[in-house]
Amino acid sequence: MSLVAVGLSHHTSPVEMRERLGFPANTLPSALLHLAKRLDKAGVVILSTCNRVEIYAHYAGEATDARNNIRAFLSEWHKLPEDEFKDALYEHDGRDAVGHLFRVASGLDSLVIGETQVLGQVHDAYIAAQAGQTVDKVIHNLFQSAFTVAKHVRSQTAVGEGKVSISSVAVDLAASIFGDDLTGKSVMVVGSGEMGELTLKSLVAHGAKSVLVINRHPERAQALAAQYDGESLSFETLIEHLHRADIVISTTAAPRTILHPPDFQHALRARSQAPMLVIDIAVPRDVDAAVGDLDNIYLYNIDDLGQVVSENIEVRRRELEQCMAIAERGVDQFMHWMSALVVAPTITSMAKEFETIRDRETQKSLASLPDLTEKQRREVEYLTKRIVNNILQRPMTQIKHEIGHHDPGTVVHLIKRLFGIEESI
Repeated sequence: MSLVAVGLSHHTSPVEMRERLGFPANTLPSALLHLAKRLDKAGVVILSTCNRVEIYAHYAGEATDARNNIRAFLSEWHKLPEDEFKDALYEHDGRDAVGHLFRVASGLDSLVIGETQVLGQVHDAYIAAQAGQTVDKVIHNLFQSAFTVAKHVRSQTAVGEGKVSISSVAVDLAASIFGDDLTGKSVMVVGSGEMGELTLKSLVAHGAKSVLVINRHPERAQALAAQYDGESLSFETLIEHLHRADIVISTTAAPRTILHPPDFQHALRARSQAPMLVIDIAVPRDVDAAVGDLDNIYLYNIDDLGQVVSENIEVRRRELEQCMAIAERGVDQFMHWMSALVVAPTITSMAKEFETIRDRETQKSLASLPDLTEKQRREVEYLTKRIVNNILQRPMTQIKHEIGHHDPGTVVHLIKRLFGIEESI
């Protein structure tokens, strides 16, 4: 029985690679089922965000087999040779896999340390796996434990104080280009992603006024624009109105780029070369990277935002040691639970074997004592059960201690050898 985590993130790969290995929401259900079937009905969760693509799996076989199958799945699903992405992957087994998930859910592995959005993304990934019926007992307890650890990190440390979200970093970026006062600046939001809406909310809170919302679905554009007394526009008019925006936030789910250098060259001429900040939060990217080469265009994608350090980053870093300690205690608790789960069938087998011996020998003795009354026979039964329970009490206590400090597989093997147990039930 193995628990593994295989993935890549902003730490190990550029946005181009994450784009190629990502799982859009509409493909996630079929991907989960395909992977679970490949791993022989293993428990699996796929976490796919702007900054990471990770697969968590509880597999009946060896960890090496699970990792090999996951790499092969990624290659087949995305039609990419393993050699093109293998070096960007990190692979964790057992305790390391648990610790990695706990740090991810707590925002300790994020682009902006301590951000809270990732917890919602982890929760959504778990819910998607639940809906796809790829969550088993171990995966369920693993993710519930991750949620608990994340809440403890948030409530017991100051890592959540200050600016810890991509939207906050985007505001800092706007301030560095246009000055601290964003009063009067116009913002165009293309798409309706949650991160785009959060960024818009932050920009408006810092003075931005004119809001333009463009979406393929008019009702969504109208709903978001209404919140800020803004203007909703059809997607077809994007290029026509691009020049009206000082700040463009693009967060669509388009499969390829939708904005290119000629579009911004036209916009710049219409606005007398006044600078534009373009924040491309989408994965895959919405804006052609060549746009960033234009004068008076400041283009930042999801990776670029990671280079912007907020004024509270040092405070969050100082909190990391305490946060890591909380996560590590959570790992200890989960691993103890999982170890007990591994050894439980063997303990049950051992108890059953002792009960079988007790019953057999008791019945032999009772058969040789036909003059005993029914009450006396019950007393003999009760006596032998007490003896067996007392004999097993100390070994059971010691076994529970051992699995918390040693490899459960080794403990199980030793129990089977000591007590002649052929297989667990």
